[in-house]
Amino acid sequence: MSTFGIEEEFFLMDPETGLPAAPSEKAREALMSLRAGESSSQHELLDCQIEMATPVCSSAQQALDSVRGFRQGLARTASGHDLLAVSLGTAPLIGASAAGIAPTERYREIHRYLPGISSEQYVSGLHVHVSIQDSEAGVHALNGIRRWLPALAALGANSPFWRGQDSGFASWRSIHYRQWSVQGIPPYFTGADDYFKRLERILGSDVVLDAGHIGWAARLSNHYPTIEIRISDAQLRADESVTLALIIRALVETIIREPVPQDGIHPEMLDLAFWQAAKNGLEGNQLHPETGDRVPSDQLVRVLLGHIGDALDENGDLEFVKAATDQLLTRGNGARRQRESMALGGIDRVINDAASALTA
Repeated sequence: MSTFGIEEEFFLMDPETGLPAAPSEKAREALMSLRAGESSSQHELLDCQIEMATPVCSSAQQALDSVRGFRQGLARTASGHDLLAVSLGTAPLIGASAAGIAPTERYREIHRYLPGISSEQYVSGLHVHVSIQDSEAGVHALNGIRRWLPALAALGANSPFWRGQDSGFASWRSIHYRQWSVQGIPPYFTGADDYFKRLERILGSDVVLDAGHIGWAARLSNHYPTIEIRISDAQLRADESVTLALIIRALVETIIREPVPQDGIHPEMLDLAFWQAAKNGLEGNQLHPETGDRVPSDQLVRVLLGHIGDALDENGDLEFVKAATDQLLTRGNGARRQRESMALGGIDRVINDAASALTA
């Protein structure tokens, strides 16, 4: 059984205006020292964001306790400083002025280099780390997971709104990220040597400041013996984040047991499938990751669960994941539920419902 970890990014909102809000110095100190659910907090690019990281987890319950515990602590701390914390892939409303950048030198350097992008980087994601035996196993997993990344994007779509309007996409965050120099679905690698040589070439260019700028939707971690999957939007609820993490763990484990995958689906089709997943979420059609055919989204989810069923069962996660995905297919992912909130009460209702979902 592989271990895994979850990183979540959150927005801090002004409860009166619904706009992203930078914390005061006192609030920032409290938020950065937050330790809850055995998870820890840190800065994200924007001053109106906070990122959390769970400890290394082995079970669904451990991950759920950690994510829920942190979210409860975050909600209390934010409320105590007249802020509202939400887990949305994009901030539904943004102000006219440029975003405030978090007070770290690295993020300020990014802003100096990319002000036109960083000033509007109101996006938050869910990152899942899965332990790997070594770099060769990690590159094997990268090659195998490429074709499944659009399906994960569709499941985790939770960012339909931008500047107070429906963007027409279930995951506007995914589209917004296409502005960065290295992003999207990673290429196929012949092995670990190929991966690191190509990384070295990329890092030697003039347009990538550091390894953190390599924004592929899946990559080997720079700090841990893990593969990191970064495809999903931040999730409304803790159980949805954990469900995606369990699916990703089972998918990595399944791929590693399989023969080395060949680059069967052309990269332009994978890029198109990623765009389609961002557009449709769990509505409409998607690309079948094995045949390349067009299939309904609910069928794609069932194909995915069938592919990883043995690994889910061995990890004791099958019942949890099946129940959670049945709910997602019935009630919709975050994108659909945000749109339902919008229909009931506008952007104010979207933000208030998201705040309630944070600790649901």
